[in-house]
Amino acid sequence: MTSADYAEGISSTPRAKRGPSKKGEAARRELLAAAEKCLRKYGYGGISTRQVAMVADAPMSQIHYHFGSKQGLLLALFEDLNSRLLHRQTLMFASDLPLWRQWELACDYLDEDLASGYVRILNELAAAGWSDREIGDAVRKAVSGWKHLLTNVARRAEERFGGFGPLDPEDVAALVSSVFLGAEMNILSGHENPDVPVRRALRRFGALIRQFEENAAKGE
Repeated sequence: MTSADYAEGISSTPRAKRGPSKKGEAARRELLAAAEKCLRKYGYGGISTRQVAMVADAPMSQIHYHFGSKQGLLLALFEDLNSRLLHRQTLMFASDLPLWRQWELACDYLDEDLASGYVRILNELAAAGWSDREIGDAVRKAVSGWKHLLTNVARRAEERFGGFGPLDPEDVAALVSSVFLGAEMNILSGHENPDVPVRRALRRFGALIRQFEENAAKGE
């Protein structure tokens, strides 16, 4: 093990700080915010605990105290980001807005989450999870939360509109979540182009939902 490996994976001499020691939840939140900035800038493969400590103006020992390791820090960040966005989406789908308008907002949120770096984080962690069970379990847990939300949305739509033919709400949730996950991968991979208009297609599907809802309201 090199000295660099030791500093990255085990511990480091605390940096001199200008103010009093950061403790408890406040210190933890500052480290998560710093990790989010570094992850957006360097990506999953390039981020280091040293970078996070420098951005947070905290000793590296604080990272190991609160999170145990770099992986523990990144998983905590992912859980925090996912929880906030899932809460946002839950509130939106619980509103009285028509389903087509909720779909439009979901498309708006996709654009926001691409810009914020969350979608990139999710997909990089998903790829890392193919060979790391702990990361894979965290990603599966996060995705299952979204599928549970979409299943509830589909159940409400089923009660309102009378069902989806041979599909049950779980089928609909699986299809919708797969569509958005696939859209994210296509966009991140640079496959979105005039021949593969991913986001335009998503929004046009929202227009189809609107047409269906308005016809249902007229009794057609």
